[in-house]
Amino acid sequence: MQRPAVFAALLGLARAGSAIGDFWLQSDFCARVKGASDDHPVTYQDPVTGEKTTHGTASGRKACLRHCITYTAAQAVVAGAGARALGIRVHPAAGAAGLAVSFASHYAADRRIPGEGLLERIATATGKAGFYRLADFGINGAFELDGAWHHGWETLAALVATTAASTR
Repeated sequence: MQRPAVFAALLGLARAGSAIGDFWLQSDFCARVKGASDDHPVTYQDPVTGEKTTHGTASGRKACLRHCITYTAAQAVVAGAGARALGIRVHPAAGAAGLAVSFASHYAADRRIPGEGLLERIATATGKAGFYRLADFGINGAFELDGAWHHGWETLAALVATTAASTR
């Protein structure tokens, strides 16, 4: 198997793991609280008990960390199982480095503190602030820019993971 084919396979597998981790494994609590800060607290209402709790920086960091761990675990499981099924041997250090790139970039983007989050700051600096705030006509600009950010970093992560990969 040629290296470009290995890269394409790992990218597709990592992308699938990412979607599972982001949309199926992420809890409602983590999705809502991961951007909380002391200056911008988030009130979470438990959908089962109806109990309301308010969360600041520590809770936001912990929720984002928990989400990024399950997200990265999903990528590891899907990419690992898929690579095995395809006969691709990923070097353990390269695979771990690729997952580290994905984890770190995901955490950096998902700590969306209003006015302070990385993606919002990049959008503002590049003239995309209006698109970032867009939430109309069936479009959510922050969501779309978040997805583009993750896809770009997942591509780099797959390139890293492809280093020293071989086939059986």
